Amino acid sequence: MENTLIIAATADEIAPFMQLPANQRQGMDILVTGVGMVATAFAIGKQLAISHYDLLLNVGICGSFNRDIPLGEVVHVYRDTFAELGAEDGAQFVDSETLGLATHTYYSEHRISHPEINRLRQCKGITVNRVHGDERAIEAVANRIHPDTESMEGAAVFYAAHHAGLPAVQVRAVSNYVERRNRDNWRVPLAIETLNRWLIAFAHSGGTVTPPLF
Repeated sequence: MENTLIIAATADEIAPFMQLPANQRQGMDILVTGVGMVATAFAIGKQLAISHYDLLLNVGICGSFNRDIPLGEVVHVYRDTFAELGAEDGAQFVDSETLGLATHTYYSEHRISHPEINRLRQCKGITVNRVHGDERAIEAVANRIHPDTESMEGAAVFYAAHHAGLPAVQVRAVSNYVERRNRDNWRVPLAIETLNRWLIAFAHSGGTVTPPLF
């Protein structure tokens, strides 16, 4: 695969990568979508209407429900769920698949192989419009979906890739744990540093992945 679209919500998350000379990013376009699943899906749709890619690579920072993952670690999110897609029934939440309305969970559907991806911890993610910061809500979503990570874009990338028939990979660095909002506990600069170190290594390795033979 030679043409990769690097997808990030904000330029700040991939600023070091964007500063690489163009010849070190050959075969890679960058798409900064804006924050959130709506902006992400719209931006990807526009881009895919004018350009062809062999791989969509979503990168960014994230929160982690799993405290066994150290802050700053780069992880491979292989599955992502639209956590808020559904309906409330009193205190219970009924997801969109149970309602028979829409798929809510998407995967990296095409198995791919690349040493920089293969070495990462594999995680399950959720995508939300409102990041969690209330203990009861955190416990409820953790019990319902059992996610490792949380972002505001990941499942939208997988959704777009699924409908475009393209392989997609999501790689994120953990900037904080999902808890009551406390910016003093966040390690955003560390997460950006480790994410870009990974992304630059991916680019220097050729940035190509091997699709499955079956």
